[in-house]
Amino acid sequence: MMTVTNRPGFHLAIPVDDLERARAFYGGVLGLAEGRSADVWVDWNFYGHQLVTHVVPAARQADAGRNPVDGHDVPVPHFGLILPIDDFHALADRIRAGGAEFVIEPYLRFAGEPGEQWTMFFRDPAGNALEFKAFRDESQIFAK
Repeated sequence: MMTVTNRPGFHLAIPVDDLERARAFYGGVLGLAEGRSADVWVDWNFYGHQLVTHVVPAARQADAGRNPVDGHDVPVPHFGLILPIDDFHALADRIRAGGAEFVIEPYLRFAGEPGEQWTMFFRDPAGNALEFKAFRDESQIFAK
């Protein structure tokens, strides 16, 4: 699994309604290493960043909204990472093998244009939306 060393790390805490289902998804399906934990939270090594799943029973709220992008309804809020292309496709295979459903199947955006990128959306068992991307050229992440 790739680790990030040249970028500042982030910390993100998200609600989940079942810690064992979160462990099965984040540790099993996504393959993240578990760090510290307590009865109501778990730290995850999210590619070198700290992601914490906190139990908040029945706290899942509906998406704040959806925005149309390339004919898809993108859920908001969402979070994720930019991965190398091979890691992106390996993760997509793990998502499929783990039985998770894609909100938006992996697809290539801006083919042959500045910012060419792969993207995919899926949800964790608590309903949190995740987006992962992979750029052909990471220097083009903010290209117009």
